[in-house]
Amino acid sequence: MSKHLQRDLEYLKKELLSIASLVEEATNKAILALTERRSELAEEVISEDNLIDQKEVQVEDECLKVLALHQPVAADLRFIITALKVNNDLERMGDLAVNIAERAAYLSTHEHLGAALDFPRMAEGVQTMLRNSLDALTNMDAKLARGVLKMDDEIDAANKQMYVILQKWMHKNPDSIERAVHLLSASRHLERIADLATNIAEDVVYMAEGELIRHRVEDFSEKK
Repeated sequence: MSKHLQRDLEYLKKELLSIASLVEEATNKAILALTERRSELAEEVISEDNLIDQKEVQVEDECLKVLALHQPVAADLRFIITALKVNNDLERMGDLAVNIAERAAYLSTHEHLGAALDFPRMAEGVQTMLRNSLDALTNMDAKLARGVLKMDDEIDAANKQMYVILQKWMHKNPDSIERAVHLLSASRHLERIADLATNIAEDVVYMAEGELIRHRVEDFSEKK
């Protein structure tokens, strides 16, 4: 590998981790805004989304520049392909964090819904998946990435449970339908963030081992 290529790849990784940090912070703020009814945090997430969008464009431009200038192969090419995909997933996560923040802003100005929901537990699982997927990306840790894949079913189940509970609640309390719909929406956005964390974990396995496992989680998630 030439010194110029190594320098550009290191810069690309730095920029990718920069947007990852912004997205993780936005997600954590949005979740806190939702679970603790903190409208000021919701507004911060919404107002800071432009920075994530700008970073996403910068990282994509950097990937294309490295491809054009150096024509990398093998592991270097896998890294750039992964960076492009992860960059897109991170930007989508940022958008989902904004969606959660918007739901949180609405709910913070309305009476608390009395349904027995365990949003904090679901949110904690999503945060763990996101954090571990990004740690796996930082350290090229395929084992940690596979651990993220194992968690996705738990979040899917939690989202389905939210739907069942809120559906019953709306039948019994028609006046709370709008608030319940906002909560359902927030739950779905959390589940989508978990899906995208799974995408990143799958891409880390590809980057580290050269093995494509997307859509084949059941075949590979038990590997040590």
